[in-house]
Formats: sequence, C-alpha cells, structure tokens
Amino acid sequence: MTTYVYDFIEGSREMAGLLGGKGADLAEMARMGLPVPPGFTVTTEACRVFLATGAPPEGLDDEIARHLAALERAAGRRLGQVDDPLLLSVRSGARYTMPGMMDTVLDIGLNDLAVLGLGKTPERERFAWDSYRRLVQMFGSTVMGVDSALFEALIGDLEREHEAADDSRLDTVDMIRLVESFKDLIAERTGEEFPEDPAEQLRRTVLAVFSSWNGERARIHRRREHIPEDLGTAVCIQSMVFGNLGPDSGSGVAFTRDPATGRPGVYGEYLSNAQGEDVVAGIRNTVPLQRLADLDPGSYKELGAHMARLEGRYQDMCDIEFTIERGKLWMLRTRVGKRTAEAAFGIAAQLADEGLISPSQALDRVDGDALAHLMSPRFDTSAPDVGEVVARGVPASPGAAVGAVVFDSAEAVRRAGAGEQVVLVGQETTPDDLPGMIAAQAVLTARGGKTSHAAVVARRMGKVCVCGAGGITVDLARRCLTTADGVTLTEGTVVSVDGTQGVVRLGAVPLAESEVMQYFEAGGRAPEDEARQIVHDVHRLMALADSARRLEVRADADTPEDAARARRFGARGIGLCRTEHMFLGERRPLVEAVILAGTDAGRTRALAALMPLQREDFTGILEAMDGLPVTVRLLDPPLHEFLPDRTELAVRIAREEAADRTPAARDRELLAAVERMHESNPLLGLRGARLGLVVPGLVAMQVRALAEAVVARKRAGGDPRAEIMVPLVNDARELRLVRDEVDAVLADVSEESGIALDCPVGTVIELPRAALTAGRIARDAHFFCLGTNLLTQTTWGCSRDDAEAAFFPTYQDRGVFERSPFETIDREGVGRLVEIAVAEGRASRPDLTIGVCGEHGGDPASVHFFHAAGLDYVSCSPFRVPVARLEAGRAALSPSSADSSA
Repeated sequence: MTTYVYDFIEGSREMAGLLGGKGADLAEMARMGLPVPPGFTVTTEACRVFLATGAPPEGLDDEIARHLAALERAAGRRLGQVDDPLLLSVRSGARYTMPGMMDTVLDIGLNDLAVLGLGKTPERERFAWDSYRRLVQMFGSTVMGVDSALFEALIGDLEREHEAADDSRLDTVDMIRLVESFKDLIAERTGEEFPEDPAEQLRRTVLAVFSSWNGERARIHRRREHIPEDLGTAVCIQSMVFGNLGPDSGSGVAFTRDPATGRPGVYGEYLSNAQGEDVVAGIRNTVPLQRLADLDPGSYKELGAHMARLEGRYQDMCDIEFTIERGKLWMLRTRVGKRTAEAAFGIAAQLADEGLISPSQALDRVDGDALAHLMSPRFDTSAPDVGEVVARGVPASPGAAVGAVVFDSAEAVRRAGAGEQVVLVGQETTPDDLPGMIAAQAVLTARGGKTSHAAVVARRMGKVCVCGAGGITVDLARRCLTTADGVTLTEGTVVSVDGTQGVVRLGAVPLAESEVMQYFEAGGRAPEDEARQIVHDVHRLMALADSARRLEVRADADTPEDAARARRFGARGIGLCRTEHMFLGERRPLVEAVILAGTDAGRTRALAALMPLQREDFTGILEAMDGLPVTVRLLDPPLHEFLPDRTELAVRIAREEAADRTPAARDRELLAAVERMHESNPLLGLRGARLGLVVPGLVAMQVRALAEAVVARKRAGGDPRAEIMVPLVNDARELRLVRDEVDAVLADVSEESGIALDCPVGTVIELPRAALTAGRIARDAHFFCLGTNLLTQTTWGCSRDDAEAAFFPTYQDRGVFERSPFETIDREGVGRLVEIAVAEGRASRPDLTIGVCGEHGGDPASVHFFHAAGLDYVSCSPFRVPVARLEAGRAALSPSSADSSA
C-alpha cells in the first residue's frame, strides 16, 4: 500500500522528490536535532493522484488523521479545542523552489470559539485576533478564491482611518473588525460562509495547495525556470509557532553569506512582533539581522550556531527562515539559497578555499547564464548630464536597467509586448505580479528588503531590483510616484535603476562595460591585486573550466575585428566564417553585377572584381587567428537575397511609369532578375552546394581568394590554418563535385606561388538526409560541422522566423516543449540526428573532426549535449565564447565530482 504521509523524523534531504524541497529540508533539520516545530508532509505522489483524478488518493484522509492525532498527543493540545488550541500551518513544498508561486495558509484551527481560548489573557487578545484575521484572509484568498487585493484594501482603509503606517499599529478592536469584514467579504463574493470546522479547514486547504500547482503564476514560473510540469507539490503540515506575541517574539530570514555579493558572514533581516509572512511580503520594513544580537542575544547566538551547522551539512550558502516565540528560537525552513551571479562565483571560490567543497564542485556551482549576467554592462555615472537621483533603497538584485515606469503587471506585459522596456513599480510585489516582473527590465518597490518577495524573485530571474525605497510614495490610483523631494513621476517616465548601488535616476543613464567584460577584452590575463574580487573569482573558475574541458571552443566570426575579439575571449579558432557577410554594404553592387551578367565572360569579370576584396578580408581574419583553424563556409544563401526587395522595385518602377517617366534600365534589370530567381521556399531552394554547382566560377573565386590569402600570410611569416566548408550538402556526390573544383583551384594557386597549400575540406551537416548518410559523406570530408539551426528547421519542418512568431509561444504554453528548439538543442529529434552523424561519420573516418556552429554552440544546456555526443568543438558568437568555455568545463566533470548540494 502506498504511503502518502511522512512524519518529519521519517524523512531526509535525499527524499526531495517525494517530500518536496521544503519537506525534505524540514526532515533534515529534524534529524540534526535542530528546534523544528513538529509536523508531517503529504507527498508529491498524493498531489499527482489528485491532479490526475480530481480527487485525493484513497486513504489519504485517514493517514492525515493518524499523523494529526500523534501530533496532538505530543503537543498536549487538540486542533479546534476551545482552550489554547493546537494551530497548524499548511504550506506547499515542490521539489524545486518556487518562491511565492503556490499557496500557504496559517493558523488552521481557529474559529469564533477557539480565538477566545487563544486570547484568554489580556496580553494575548490582540495576538489571537491578529492570528484569526490572518487565517480568514489566507483561507479566503487561497481556498475560496477571493481576490487578495480586496482584503488588502480593507486593511488599507482601516490604516488610513487611524493614520497608521502599517497593520502593526492596529489594536485588538481593529483586528476584530477586520475578521468580521473579511467574513462578510467572503460571503458576498462566494455565497458561502467561512468554515468554522477545523477539520474542514485542514482538508480544503490541503486540496487547495494541490490545486495551486496548476495556478497561473506557478505555471508561468515553471515555464521560465524550465521545471517539469508533472512533478506536483508536497504539503507540509506543521504546528504553528508565533512571532507576533509581542516584543520578545519575531520572525526573520537569514543567509549564511550575503546572497547579493557572496561576502561571508551572518546576513539577513528581522522583524519584531511579526510572522514570517510579514517579512517575506515586505509590507513592513525590517531591521538588519545583526540587531537581533541586541534584542535577544541568546537567540542570536543560538541561530548563529545552527547556521554554521547547516552550511557545513549542505556545503553551501543556506537560506533560513526562523521564528522566535517568547524568547524560544524555532527553525522553520532551510534550503540552498538563491544568489546573484556575483555571489555564485564568490561563494563557490570561498567554499573551495575553506575546504568545504572541491575545486570541481566549485566549478559546478556556477554556470554560463551567471557569467553572461556578469558580462552585462553597468551604468557610467561619470558621464556628463547623468540624471538626478530620485530614489534610494536596498540594492536587492544587482545590474543596470533603463525603462519606462509602469504601475501594474498587466501594463508591464502590454508595453513589453510592444517592444518597450519598462520598470515595474509598486509598494511591494506579490506572486500575482510574476508576469510583470518577467516582462520588466527592473523592479522598484517602496517597501521590503533583500528577503522580500520582489528581491528573492528578481535575484532568481537575474532582474535588476531596488527594494525599500522608503522616500517614494506610490499612488496606484493616479498611476504615479512621488519622490522624497516632491517630484512626481507619471507612468511612462524613463528611469535608470542601479540594482548594485540601490539608486534610481531620472532618464536614461549611459552604460559602460562591466569589470568582467573588461577582463575578457584584455585577454583574460590574471587580474591585478586591486581588481574587484569578482574578477579574481571569474579568472580562477575560468582557469578551472579550461583545464577540465575536452571540447574546444571556436567562434563564429566574419571580420578581422570579430576574430580578434573572439581570440581575446579565449576562442581557439573560427568554426564559422560566413562569406556572404563580405558581400553586403558597399560591395552589394558587385554581387548584383555577378547576378545580372548575361554571359560567362561578364560573370567572370564581375567575380574577378569581388576576389581581391574577399582576399583582403580573409587575410585579416587569418592574421587575427594566426596559428589557429579558420573554417570558411562557401557562399550559402540564395543569390536573390543580395538583390533589392521585389515589392520595392516594382513600386519604384510603377511610380515612374505613372508619372510618364521611363524607369531606370538597371531597376528593370534587377526586377527581372528578382522575378527570375523568385522561389516559393528559398530556405530549401538554390543555395549552398547547389549554388556552387549551378553558378560557374562562384566556388573558384572564393577558394582562390582564400588560397591567395593563405599564401600572403605565409610569405609574411604567419601560420595560417584555413579550412574550407561546403554548405547544404545532401549527398556525397555533391560534396565530391565541389571538392574536385576546390582541389583544382588550390593546386593552381600552389603551383603559381610555389607554396604548398594544405586546406582541409569539409561540409556542414544541416539536412536530415546528410545526417542519415553521414558515413558516405565522411569519405570525402576532412571534417563535419553540424549546422543545427537549419537542421532544426528541416527536422521540425518549419521556418524559424515564422514558427517563433506564429506558434512556438503557444507550444511552450501548452507544454509541447519547455524551451524553443532553436535556443536549446532538441535532444530527442535533432539530437538523435547529431548522434547518428557522429557515429556514422567516425565509423567511416575515425580521424574525422566534428564540431557545431551557430547559436546552439553557446547555449549552456546544448554544450553539455555536444560534449556527451563526442564532438571536438563548439563554435558560437564571440561574446558567448566565455560562456561556452565555462560550460564545456562543467560538462567534463565526472558525476562523482559534480555538485550535490541542491
């Protein structure tokens, strides 16, 4: 018989898949002997049954009742008893952290009689009614579906009536009024009364938490974080402890290291006479955790000891929630803490220095997304005319962002969808604001600190965030904010948010390179001692990655400038040099001349005019990559792409004719050429190898330009290593025909110059048939480069640009795939073709070099796949080279050396 409920002491950290992250961590703390309020966990399996059938699994109610009875016996109190009742918290707890995305209800068990028993002494009356108010509010919104904003509005009305800064200033009578108002609101909105029966409260809350797995904000969060849809959530049922009993009580959040910077030391926030929800919600401003040392030295010392034990057990920075009830410390939650990109690198390096983790584990603790964030620009406040500071707050999530101020999530989504950059502003954020936070460049709140909802979610998403800007007043009705100096910013005003300094400036502040980007631009040399610590940390972990990785990293580069930057960033060659990019701009008329040539002689003259320009480009690129491979792809796109737009030409000619003027002869020639070359599906038309076979002289011109560039570099004392890549090959015979022409040109240039030329010839595997016949193609290829962009398009049967605009968003929403296959390699389909091409190619030619080019080459998850598939290199844009290097190193880690903290 399946077990659906586990006591905390029956579980462990290793059971996170069954007990959820929260339940597993509570079990771990209980096993360690830490002061954890007793309780039990309903498993994710029970949730999955409920989601699949619409009903809880058979026997679940009985299991919960048995564990509840044991909890009551241990506590000496019963749920629902009138005198000093046992109260429960019911919280969601998925396998992966989803802060604020699912539901929680506190103080289960209170009703109109039990609240009197809880508040039987005068000093407990306000606490009892405050607790009851919280239950009715949470149960009403979470279980009964009443809009949470309506409850907040009633609280706001009462605060304004008393001119109170927050709800902590409201007295017992106010709390009683709120309870009655909340009950009236529930009855009005739902047509039913708030349930007085504690057993019904518990049962309905458990099912509501199950249902919250499929809530909109949870689904949005899972899509963003790529969390599987079928995991379900566990439910943690726990005895309540109270931080709202008076000045000797309180709640807080602690980190064993600073989650924003990674600096070591106790860090966090504390709120006296408050529950944990008050701290996280950010509705009251907290004090630094160090103040607890003055308020309650004993609890502070005990908390520090528990934090040290937890960091040692988890071997990572821990995020801890705690409550102090009448001087007694209770540990409510721990988990591996979310952190900024800077903190991730800093903490990994520190833990390795401290001997808590190995260097390999340190490397596994960072990733390419974090590195890319560190390479992002920052504000240049030294520039002239920098806007005035309009707000200062807590630097909750670092970075620099510019956008128009908006005051609700829907407006943020609307404007961002229209292409506008926005900054979401509010008193605080709630889980319902998640769509707006995703759409926004930055978040600014008047309340809250580094552990508020806004801060935690922003750090997780890599969004810039400033919290607790107490000098601003947000007026949602008028859709404006007023600064401490009385300046009013209306919706649409552009501001610059500095999440590193906690400063907001008026207008768009110019950007400057980050220190990490400067480090890579300088060639990744060991930083000077005075460099910021983050630069030292990045340098150290990049060195670890380079020493661990098997995959080489090359760059996609088409100009000498791009090639030089790629080399500074650590590229070991060029994996894709697109020759078509050399035909744009001022050179376009020369390509038009090739297309319009009516005779072979005319085409030869036009190609001859292009050749010295290409030779010059190739020479510069080979010089920038001297001693490293440079893979040049022969012309790939259809020739009509180099001609003016068909509609534009037709309109221009029609206007001339309508005005009784004779259209330019060249316009007529160009339109005729466009009409002649028009294809219904140019993606699969006359391009690549087909183009080289159909247009005489095109391959020879490009190969001669490259060969003469090699000769020039050798005469200059260089070490050029050019490789020639034939695109869009579908059959071995195509490659053989093109290669014969390439070999002939190379032989001619070698004979003319007296210099031996060794330029390997390979092909791009970018069509399904090419992948499936790779064994035959490999016999005529020195190397393969996997063109996974086109391979994805031809495997999925769609154009990337059309699909991403037309139906891919819907596919992601409906769970067809979690990530676009153009961003991350589709392992089941395209990945299978890659594996076939590698296996068959190497079976035919064991020394075959195989790489991949395009954006997949710089995608972290894809790099891991290419490592496992046995490729020799990945190639990506120059700015993604550091990311690819880091991920190639992480991919090479053995399972035994990889991180196990999460």
